[in-house]
Amino acid sequence: MLRIFGGCHCGNLRIEARLTKPSESYNPRECDCEFCRKHGAAYVSDPQGKLTIAISDPGALSRYRQGNALAEMMICRQCGVLAGALFAADGQLFGTVNVQALEGSLRSGARQAVSPRKLNAAEKTRRWQDIWFPNVSVRG
Repeated sequence: MLRIFGGCHCGNLRIEARLTKPSESYNPRECDCEFCRKHGAAYVSDPQGKLTIAISDPGALSRYRQGNALAEMMICRQCGVLAGALFAADGQLFGTVNVQALEGSLRSGARQAVSPRKLNAAEKTRRWQDIWFPNVSVRG
């Protein structure tokens, strides 16, 4: 497995992701909603991979829900970095990470435009369960 690391600028949020394929085979998804566009966000995930998020100061984490409020955006209150998003369903926590929050350069494929706002709630949750990291571990 390929291990990638990242987090917010100040270090309050730390990310460790394990990818099961070569990094070039991942196409970060650029959501077309206004919130993600304003953050320059593009997301990567692996449904066979693993995601761990460590939070040093939970009080300095902002969890923002927008749109239909299904996904929870993880933003550091201290430095403002959007690290990723989480979604809970069927007793599992699913997640995706913003490539802008990764250290170094993920040698990924071309970014791909996506438009989840065109999907209804059931379609969004099915999509996230199919493509996001399952069984996310959040510590702190």
